[in-house]
Amino acid sequence: MFAIIETGGKQVKVEQGQTIWVEKINAEEGATFTFDKVLLVGGESVQVGSPVIEGATVTAKVEKHGRGKKITVFKYKPKKNYKRKQGHRQPYTRLTIEAINA
Repeated sequence: MFAIIETGGKQVKVEQGQTIWVEKINAEEGATFTFDKVLLVGGESVQVGSPVIEGATVTAKVEKHGRGKKITVFKYKPKKNYKRKQGHRQPYTRLTIEAINA
């Protein structure tokens, strides 16, 4: 059984026991988090929401919080002596999917 959930403005396909990395969620490490924006549940039969499936949830355990690899943002305009260099590290949360309730 699998499900497609929406989190952080993105859609993620999840299965039970799977580990995923998503945009940072405000939850303590070791706590459980419930996603209620379930867009699709598949398996032997498929349920499609419009836009979400009423009463369907996905439960996940928060493993850890962290920050991704550093990227460099460099802005440059030729002949105008304009240069800006900036770094960015996107925060994330690692989750383990415990159950899909549909």
